[in-house]
Amino acid sequence: MNTRRLPDIAFLQRLAAAAAAETLPLFRNPALVENKDSEGFDPVTAADKQAETAIRSLIEHEFPEHGIVGEEHGTIRSEHPLVWIIDPIDGTRAFISGLPVWGTLVGLKIDGLARIGFMSQPYTGELFVADGDRSLLLRDGATPVTLATRKNHTVSDATLFTTTPALFSGATRDAYDRLEEKVRLARYGCDCYAFAMLAAGFADIVIEAGLKTYDIAALIPLVEQAGGVVTTWDGGNAVDGGDVVAAATPQLHAAALDILNR
Repeated sequence: MNTRRLPDIAFLQRLAAAAAAETLPLFRNPALVENKDSEGFDPVTAADKQAETAIRSLIEHEFPEHGIVGEEHGTIRSEHPLVWIIDPIDGTRAFISGLPVWGTLVGLKIDGLARIGFMSQPYTGELFVADGDRSLLLRDGATPVTLATRKNHTVSDATLFTTTPALFSGATRDAYDRLEEKVRLARYGCDCYAFAMLAAGFADIVIEAGLKTYDIAALIPLVEQAGGVVTTWDGGNAVDGGDVVAAATPQLHAAALDILNR
């Protein structure tokens, strides 16, 4: 058995479709919402659980030797050099609020690096996918669009996205505020869709705090294969999460890191 066999785009499309079959019927419809955080609010829905089950079933059938890390159903074979990382609904708060900025995230980590992945937004009919060499936007019946980041090198001309400044506290909030004060435009509340807009050339910087691996692993190749850069705030590999900054160009990324780490 070839344990390093890689998926093609057709298989990634199958994963996205399987997840959409579970999420779309429950979007903007009454659904049971559970709270995973006894001291706060960390919602999960039946759509999250059912979508991850559908994704895992396809992976297990096609690539039974690969590892899997899922937000809802745990980890298996994490020692394998190829590990799938699944967030069935990134942006569950947006999902339960009826806002179409959530997405299904599936990434493939190869030897510790995020190399293949997608963000699917089935309500808008968009599949943002990185196949290892390029980033594409796929829509049913439409010609694939090759994605490219905006070639902006200057913080003062940048559009910045973050989920909310409320996620930052203490020194990280001070650092975030320094950066937001210098950009042209800041927008909040787009979850994974922000990274897709960065890859598509409509934004320049995305900054987040306290991400988990399933929040970011699928989005790293999407941004990088469109020409951008994604790291932790200290410049390290972001595949395992943490405080993350993504930027449209290496120059802009370096400038953002300089401001954050002053």
